[in-house]
Amino acid sequence: MKIVDHYLRSCHLRLISLCLGAFVAIFLVIDFLEKIGKFSRGGATLAQMGTFFACRLPEVLVQVIPLAVLMGTILSIGALSRQSEITAMRSGGMSLLRIGRPLLMVGAAISIGTFAMEEFLVPPASGKASYLEEVAIGKKNPNTFFRQDNIWYRDRQAILQARHFEPATRSLRGVTLWRLGDDLQPQTRLDADRALFTDRGWEFQKVSERQVAGGTAIAPRSLDTMTVPLSLKTDDLKVVGKYSENMGYFALRRYCAKLEQGGYETTAYRALLQSKLSLPCTSLVMVFLGIPFALKSSRSSGIAVGVGLSLGIGFSYYILSAILISFGQAGTLPPLLAAWAANVLCAGAGVWLAMTVER
Repeated sequence: MKIVDHYLRSCHLRLISLCLGAFVAIFLVIDFLEKIGKFSRGGATLAQMGTFFACRLPEVLVQVIPLAVLMGTILSIGALSRQSEITAMRSGGMSLLRIGRPLLMVGAAISIGTFAMEEFLVPPASGKASYLEEVAIGKKNPNTFFRQDNIWYRDRQAILQARHFEPATRSLRGVTLWRLGDDLQPQTRLDADRALFTDRGWEFQKVSERQVAGGTAIAPRSLDTMTVPLSLKTDDLKVVGKYSENMGYFALRRYCAKLEQGGYETTAYRALLQSKLSLPCTSLVMVFLGIPFALKSSRSSGIAVGVGLSLGIGFSYYILSAILISFGQAGTLPPLLAAWAANVLCAGAGVWLAMTVER
């Protein structure tokens, strides 16, 4: 039985690797064709472009691994079935679950590896790629940077901190601004509930202003609004909104906790947080779905049909998952349901197909 398990695993992994390599190559070629014009206009060097696409590789792998697993499963089981090897195994007393066990173990190992990659490799690599694209090549303001729970910005004689940026309203929430003297010592501190970007600058709302003398804060005065001219633009902050999608699970969970402590809405981030757990599990679900699907369709179909079925199922899953997560981010569905519903539906389809094949 160990020989059979090893044989099944090797066939499965070989086809997954071939499919993964093909998908990654296609993805990177399309990404290159999309960005080459922008990079040329920005004067990017070959080293910068090579580093950018190398940093994009972990994120691309995380996105295409489930589709490669599904296609590798359907093609490997289909090939074994057409050669009557599955029939021989079942004639020897092996159930469908026993045949699929080594493949499911491969799917589980890939899911764990995907989570680890998403947690440890994707955030720093994506941050480096974003810096190259937006700052080194795109020439956006390099003074803006993102931490897991704060936005910081240095503008001449001022330092700004904000808890949260809302791209839809072009506003910052939970803002603190320190104005510095020539000796870089704070002279004034502004605290505002919100800062809205306007043509005249950033309009601070519900402001508390404190004058600082000799390191001691003087009694504050309250203002409804105050316009503060800063060179910070919303285009510089859009990088922040994108970066939250590439944060690891634990970093994003800490970020949500910080926002909730400040009284800010975290529904959109909670749906994204749940997806950090559900999406790595997709590889296991795809193996579970692919085995009975391949057995039902492989006898009367070839490789081309297997590839077409894999692409059809995979893209349908991605579309469904994206729609459900967007509903969760909008608050229409609970975050837990929005993130896991697609996996549950695919697993249910796999159970139903397995029962029909077993019969």
